[in-house]
Amino acid sequence: VQLQASGGGLVQAGGSLRLSCAASGRTFSRNAMAWFRQAPGKDREFVAGINGSGLRTSYADSVKGRFTISRDNAKNTVFLQMNTLKPEDTGVYFCAGDRAPLQFPGPNTGAYDYWGQGTLVTVSS
Repeated sequence: VQLQASGGGLVQAGGSLRLSCAASGRTFSRNAMAWFRQAPGKDREFVAGINGSGLRTSYADSVKGRFTISRDNAKNTVFLQMNTLKPEDTGVYFCAGDRAPLQFPGPNTGAYDYWGQGTLVTVSS
């Protein structure tokens, strides 16, 4: 199983980026997926999660109203649309998948069994 994250880059504060996470090796259409991020010198933190159907989402307070998570199960891909980016959004963004089906996309790293390699997002002030 592989999760391939892409879409990171350098953007000015106030700008937007769209991250993608393409899964291969198994289908995740019934499984929660999530995005986490890790800034230099800090722990990995939850950003957003989505359940298998796409009807339930959850967000960290710091990104509510600015980020939107979505998924295309036909393409086995999860997206993170990031708007109004701030310098504090800088970090490596990881996508993650839960092996167990029908779970709520919670914020704990231990709930996810599969992890992508990460994509770097840098927001300049």
